[in-house]
Amino acid sequence: MNRGIFTVLENSKVADRTFRMELTGDVSEIKRPGQFVNIKIEGFFLRRPISVCDIRGNILTIIYKTVGSGTEKMSAMHGGEKLDVLCGLGNGYDTGRSGGNPVLIGGGVGVPPLLFLTKKLVSEGKKVRVLLGFNTATEVFLEKEFTDAGASAEVATADGSYGAKGFVTDIIGNEDYSYFYACGPEAMLRAVYFKTATDGQMSFERRMGCGFGACMGCTCRTVTGSKRICREGPVLEKGEIVWGD
Repeated sequence: MNRGIFTVLENSKVADRTFRMELTGDVSEIKRPGQFVNIKIEGFFLRRPISVCDIRGNILTIIYKTVGSGTEKMSAMHGGEKLDVLCGLGNGYDTGRSGGNPVLIGGGVGVPPLLFLTKKLVSEGKKVRVLLGFNTATEVFLEKEFTDAGASAEVATADGSYGAKGFVTDIIGNEDYSYFYACGPEAMLRAVYFKTATDGQMSFERRMGCGFGACMGCTCRTVTGSKRICREGPVLEKGEIVWGD
């Protein structure tokens, strides 16, 4: 983990209440897709944890949704403004487990880290299939970026206004896949857990205090004991997940 001052290069709306921000700074501690950054917003006590969407050179791309006053303030930032960022947090995805044809499953703001993962898997010669789930057509983003990265991409919307009608788990189908990676809301991850036929890795979201394991505020139960989502996670393996009632 390192702390640095990043400069905003671009901040633009990409879908309903969803923004894409590019920043430049020291990204050397980001080693794996699935890691996250923790951003300090002036006037707010707690930092905002946001997953890494992409890294190009020293440019960090994040995609975030405006869900409160902190992210609303972020959405109004312009090029040249500065942000205090804790960088390279969490464990990230292990691409060594993927096999030859992994499937990637994302829902809503769980979609962004799968782009960085897709680029890594494609660079390793894997055949990547990406499944994206949203509520409605106005929320869809990144579909073209996934195909440009060399993956096949399919979209499902709950209301049927774009792509297949239904949830993202409805389009997993019976196609042969070697492994899965997933990121999204917990209800989606639970459905993925019971729907998938292989092992896989899931990235979980939790409210966080510090973001680096000191406060123990994001602890969850696994088959091997308690783990901190910000430190030992956010990525957990399918076999270690314990679902509550």
